[in-house]
Amino acid sequence: MADVVRAALVQTHWTGDRDSMVGASVDLARRAAGAGAQVLCFQELFNGPYFCQVQDPAHYRLAERVPEGPTIEAMRGLARETQMVLIVPVYEEEQPGVLYNTAAVLDADGRYCGKYRKHHIPQVHGFWEKFYFRPGNLGFPVFPTAVGPIGVYLCYDRHFPEGWRALGLGGARIVFNPSATSRGLSAHLWRLEQPAAAVANQYFVGAINRVGREPLGDNDFYGGSYFVDPSGQLVGEAASDRDDALVVRELDMAILEEARRVWAFYRDRRPDAYPALVEP
Repeated sequence: MADVVRAALVQTHWTGDRDSMVGASVDLARRAAGAGAQVLCFQELFNGPYFCQVQDPAHYRLAERVPEGPTIEAMRGLARETQMVLIVPVYEEEQPGVLYNTAAVLDADGRYCGKYRKHHIPQVHGFWEKFYFRPGNLGFPVFPTAVGPIGVYLCYDRHFPEGWRALGLGGARIVFNPSATSRGLSAHLWRLEQPAAAVANQYFVGAINRVGREPLGDNDFYGGSYFVDPSGQLVGEAASDRDDALVVRELDMAILEEARRVWAFYRDRRPDAYPALVEP
């Protein structure tokens, strides 16, 4: 595993159709590879609009199989071309009528490592996700990749500390949180929750948000994508809150060992004392 991982995040506006949306994301990914990135995460539901602003069954047709669908197949080719690990969030159809908010993880040689399905599904104005997605049922996998073990936690998941901890217990060194979150709803939490999770669980977090307004609703996605280290400090600056952006940062894995030496949270945790946490 690399001692220093050069990692990237992509935030983009909705371009108006799937082909141009994927094309814009691929262009940014190739730029990231040119800048030496070894791993890259796209935003939540990266190849389409954030259709959960409305409840319309017409959007069910956007779902595709994972990994057999055309988007993941194309991204496997991109991973091989760029030799980057890719985290690819899409709308997944397991079978007709069984749909998930999913992120596929592809290794740097294009190998399909597996997928994470979003566990926590909101149902509030402008985020009607229970209309579209079943809750995830694959646990909190940590994927061995060319850059080491990585995890994924999708958008609304970030409000729930249990999954963050499960990913740390699974050995994740970097956890990516691809999101679609709106300016008026959660902007004040955006700079709090992921740094807190990075500190509590002693790994790097890559926080990715969509950007701009989309024709399906009033949500104003505010970008601001960033990496944060296990001390809760941003690694470089956050991305623009208005514009498309590519964030590429060097993540020094030696910081993880130091954090766990100074703050021995995993040594001192008391799972025997927490049974109430898993009661319904």
